Amino acid sequence: MSGAVPIAAFRHASTDRIRRLGIGMALVALVIDQSTKLWLLRVFDLPGRQQVRLMPWLDLVMAWNRGISYSLLTADSDAGRWLLIAGTLAAIGLLGVWLWRVHSPLTGVALGLLIGGALGNVIDRIAYGAVADFVYFHVGAFHWYVFNGADCAIVLGVALLLVDMVSPHRETAAQTPPARP
Repeated sequence: MSGAVPIAAFRHASTDRIRRLGIGMALVALVIDQSTKLWLLRVFDLPGRQQVRLMPWLDLVMAWNRGISYSLLTADSDAGRWLLIAGTLAAIGLLGVWLWRVHSPLTGVALGLLIGGALGNVIDRIAYGAVADFVYFHVGAFHWYVFNGADCAIVLGVALLLVDMVSPHRETAAQTPPARP
Protein backbone atom coordinates (compact mmCIF):
# COMPACT_ATOMS: atom_id res chain seq x y z
CA MET A 1 0.00 0.00 0.00
CA SER A 2 2.67 2.48 -0.91
CA GLY A 3 0.12 4.82 -2.58
CA ALA A 4 -2.20 5.03 0.47
CA VAL A 5 -2.36 8.28 2.39
CA PRO A 6 -2.18 7.77 6.16
CA ILE A 7 -5.35 8.86 7.98
CA ALA A 8 -3.32 11.09 10.31
CA ALA A 9 -1.93 12.98 7.29
CA PHE A 10 -5.47 13.41 5.90
CA ARG A 11 -6.75 14.75 9.22
CA HIS A 12 -3.77 17.09 9.51
CA ALA A 13 -4.31 18.46 6.00
CA SER A 14 -8.02 18.83 6.68
CA THR A 15 -7.34 20.67 9.94
CA ASP A 16 -4.89 22.96 8.16
CA ARG A 17 -7.49 23.65 5.47
CA ILE A 18 -10.09 24.49 8.13
CA ARG A 19 -7.63 26.81 9.88
CA ARG A 20 -6.89 28.61 6.61
CA LEU A 21 -10.61 28.86 5.93
CA GLY A 22 -11.23 30.38 9.36
CA ILE A 23 -8.32 32.82 9.06
CA GLY A 24 -9.50 33.76 5.56
CA MET A 25 -13.03 34.45 6.82
CA ALA A 26 -11.62 36.55 9.66
CA LEU A 27 -9.65 38.63 7.15
CA VAL A 28 -12.67 39.02 4.84
CA ALA A 29 -14.90 40.14 7.72
CA LEU A 30 -12.22 42.53 9.01
CA VAL A 31 -11.50 44.08 5.59
CA ILE A 32 -15.19 44.55 4.76
CA ASP A 33 -15.88 46.06 8.18
CA GLN A 34 -12.92 48.44 8.26
CA SER A 35 -13.14 49.53 4.61
CA THR A 36 -16.86 50.27 5.00
CA LYS A 37 -16.23 52.27 8.16
CA LEU A 38 -13.33 54.19 6.63
CA TRP A 39 -15.38 55.06 3.55
CA LEU A 40 -18.39 56.18 5.61
CA LEU A 41 -16.23 58.22 7.99
CA ARG A 42 -13.63 59.71 5.65
CA VAL A 43 -15.21 59.84 2.17
CA PHE A 44 -18.97 59.95 2.69
CA ASP A 45 -18.56 61.97 5.92
CA LEU A 46 -21.43 60.27 7.72
CA PRO A 47 -20.67 62.11 11.00
CA GLY A 48 -21.29 65.43 9.21
CA ARG A 49 -24.65 64.34 7.81
CA GLN A 50 -28.03 63.79 9.31
CA GLN A 51 -29.80 60.46 9.01
CA VAL A 52 -29.46 59.12 5.43
CA ARG A 53 -32.52 57.17 4.28
CA LEU A 54 -31.60 54.19 2.09
CA MET A 55 -34.99 52.47 2.20
CA PRO A 56 -38.18 53.06 4.20
CA TRP A 57 -36.87 50.59 6.78
CA LEU A 58 -33.10 51.19 6.58
CA ASP A 59 -31.03 54.30 7.33
CA LEU A 60 -27.42 55.26 7.79
CA VAL A 61 -26.78 57.15 11.03
CA MET A 62 -23.61 57.82 12.98
CA ALA A 63 -23.47 56.32 16.45
CA TRP A 64 -20.43 55.82 18.65
CA ASN A 65 -20.80 52.82 20.92
CA ARG A 66 -18.55 52.99 23.99
CA GLY A 67 -19.91 49.72 25.39
CA ILE A 68 -20.61 46.26 24.06
CA SER A 69 -23.87 44.97 22.53
CA TYR A 70 -26.80 47.30 23.12
CA SER A 71 -24.30 49.71 24.73
CA LEU A 72 -23.98 47.48 27.78
CA LEU A 73 -20.91 47.99 29.96
CA THR A 74 -20.40 51.49 28.62
CA ALA A 75 -16.80 52.55 29.14
CA ASP A 76 -16.61 56.34 29.39
CA SER A 77 -13.09 56.35 30.85
CA ASP A 78 -9.82 55.36 29.24
CA ALA A 79 -9.41 52.62 31.83
CA GLY A 80 -12.83 51.21 30.94
CA ARG A 81 -12.08 51.37 27.22
CA TRP A 82 -8.76 49.52 27.67
CA LEU A 83 -10.49 46.96 29.87
CA LEU A 84 -13.01 46.29 27.05
CA ILE A 85 -10.13 46.06 24.57
CA ALA A 86 -8.26 43.59 26.81
CA GLY A 87 -11.40 41.49 27.33
CA THR A 88 -12.09 41.40 23.60
CA LEU A 89 -8.49 40.45 22.80
CA ALA A 90 -8.69 37.65 25.38
CA ALA A 91 -11.91 36.40 23.75
CA ILE A 92 -10.23 36.56 20.32
CA GLY A 93 -7.34 34.51 21.73
CA LEU A 94 -9.72 31.86 23.05
CA LEU A 95 -11.59 31.77 19.73
CA GLY A 96 -8.23 31.36 17.99
CA VAL A 97 -7.37 28.37 20.18
CA TRP A 98 -10.79 26.88 19.37
CA LEU A 99 -10.17 27.51 15.64
CA TRP A 100 -6.84 25.70 15.89
CA ARG A 101 -8.55 22.61 17.32
CA VAL A 102 -11.72 22.51 15.22
CA HIS A 103 -12.54 19.73 12.74
CA SER A 104 -15.69 21.13 11.15
CA PRO A 105 -15.36 23.54 8.21
CA LEU A 106 -18.60 25.27 9.21
CA THR A 107 -17.28 25.86 12.73
CA GLY A 108 -14.04 27.17 11.19
CA VAL A 109 -15.99 29.69 9.09
CA ALA A 110 -18.11 30.68 12.10
CA LEU A 111 -15.06 31.23 14.32
CA GLY A 112 -13.36 33.21 11.57
CA LEU A 113 -16.39 35.52 11.35
CA LEU A 114 -16.40 35.97 15.13
CA ILE A 115 -12.68 36.72 15.20
CA GLY A 116 -12.85 39.14 12.25
CA GLY A 117 -15.84 40.99 13.70
CA ALA A 118 -14.26 41.26 17.13
CA LEU A 119 -11.00 42.53 15.61
CA GLY A 120 -12.91 45.16 13.63
CA ASN A 121 -14.53 46.50 16.77
CA VAL A 122 -11.22 46.40 18.70
CA ILE A 123 -9.56 48.47 15.98
CA ASP A 124 -12.36 51.04 16.35
CA ARG A 125 -11.91 51.21 20.12
CA ILE A 126 -8.18 51.74 19.72
CA ALA A 127 -8.44 54.25 16.85
CA TYR A 128 -11.55 56.22 17.90
CA GLY A 129 -12.16 55.37 21.53
CA ALA A 130 -15.51 53.80 20.59
CA VAL A 131 -17.02 51.49 17.99
CA ALA A 132 -18.40 53.18 14.86
CA ASP A 133 -21.97 51.98 14.26
CA PHE A 134 -24.03 53.19 11.32
CA VAL A 135 -26.74 50.76 10.11
CA TYR A 136 -30.17 51.56 11.54
CA PHE A 137 -32.93 49.04 10.82
CA HIS A 138 -36.55 49.89 11.69
CA VAL A 139 -40.03 48.75 10.66
CA GLY A 140 -43.07 50.58 12.01
CA ALA A 141 -42.75 50.73 15.78
CA PHE A 142 -39.89 48.20 15.75
CA HIS A 143 -36.47 49.84 16.04
CA TRP A 144 -33.30 47.74 16.12
CA TYR A 145 -30.07 49.01 17.63
CA VAL A 146 -27.52 50.72 15.35
CA PHE A 147 -24.87 48.26 14.21
CA ASN A 148 -21.96 47.80 11.78
CA GLY A 149 -20.34 45.19 9.54
CA ALA A 150 -18.37 43.67 12.42
CA ASP A 151 -21.61 43.11 14.32
CA CYS A 152 -23.09 41.39 11.25
CA ALA A 153 -20.07 39.08 11.07
CA ILE A 154 -20.38 38.26 14.78
CA VAL A 155 -24.12 37.52 14.54
CA LEU A 156 -23.60 35.37 11.43
CA GLY A 157 -20.75 33.54 13.18
CA VAL A 158 -22.95 32.76 16.19
CA ALA A 159 -25.78 31.61 13.90
CA LEU A 160 -23.42 29.29 12.02
CA LEU A 161 -22.13 27.85 15.30
CA LEU A 162 -25.72 27.10 16.33
CA VAL A 163 -26.44 25.47 12.96
CA ASP A 164 -23.28 23.41 13.23
CA MET A 165 -24.19 22.31 16.76
CA VAL A 166 -27.55 20.89 15.70
CA SER A 167 -26.56 19.57 12.27
CA PRO A 168 -26.81 15.80 11.67
CA HIS A 169 -23.09 15.39 10.87
CA ARG A 170 -22.32 15.95 14.56
CA GLU A 171 -24.04 12.70 15.53
CA THR A 172 -22.26 10.77 12.79
CA ALA A 173 -18.88 12.21 13.78
CA ALA A 174 -19.52 11.40 17.44
CA GLN A 175 -20.35 7.78 16.59
CA THR A 176 -17.24 7.28 14.46
CA PRO A 177 -14.44 5.78 16.58
CA PRO A 178 -11.13 7.65 16.50
CA ALA A 179 -8.42 6.23 14.25
CA ARG A 180 -5.67 4.27 15.94
CA PRO A 181 -2.08 5.38 15.41
